[in-house]
Amino acid sequence: MKKNMKNIGDIIYYTLTSVTTILIFVVIYVLFDFNLFLSMIISIAIGAFFIYKQSLNENSDPSKKLKRLSPEKEAFYKAKGMSKEEIQFFRETMHTAKLKLLRLEKNLNSVSKLEAIEKRNNTVQLAKSLFKGITAEPNRLHEVDKFLYVHLPSLTDLTDKYLEISQHEVKNKSTFDILDESATTIDEMCQLIAEDYVLFKSDDFEDMAIEVELAKKAIERDNGHTHSIESEEL
Repeated sequence: MKKNMKNIGDIIYYTLTSVTTILIFVVIYVLFDFNLFLSMIISIAIGAFFIYKQSLNENSDPSKKLKRLSPEKEAFYKAKGMSKEEIQFFRETMHTAKLKLLRLEKNLNSVSKLEAIEKRNNTVQLAKSLFKGITAEPNRLHEVDKFLYVHLPSLTDLTDKYLEISQHEVKNKSTFDILDESATTIDEMCQLIAEDYVLFKSDDFEDMAIEVELAKKAIERDNGHTHSIESEEL
């Protein structure tokens, strides 16, 4: 029962956060003039199909399956005070994020336009560093909700769509306009990833700022002490 409720929740969450399903909802509701409730039901059904298709792809590829939990990792999670259910939820969440991150990295390195955006924002390195930070501090999972459930999935979906459109053999002005608009949105999403990283690492930055300030004061004291000794010698 709990598993079914979780699956329904995942489908609804995916439908409400996925760029693709949101666009489908807008098209159905606005262009085809369906009522709000029916448009939502159709969008949720399409979202369920996408999740089902994704799960089939993941299950068919052994490299995409969640690895068995090692005794060392289990001990690490338990030392953090995590229950069995929390450990499973965390591992599934991070496994999904890992697959999206790998796909995103591949997408951003597929065409020159996306590659330029990635280099300008350093998105992959920041995302990987953030991912590593979360795995080291699993108790802070709630602090990165936007990164895991909105920014990373949306950016991955956007790059998927960008590549799909860019590979059309025939392109007109509308196609290039969509590509330009998509590139701008991808750039903005990359900046959000950077903000997610800074927010997660804010404590480290504050500690560093304190250390720098203390170091400056120590240098000032040392310089003052040195000048005093020189004056006495003179």
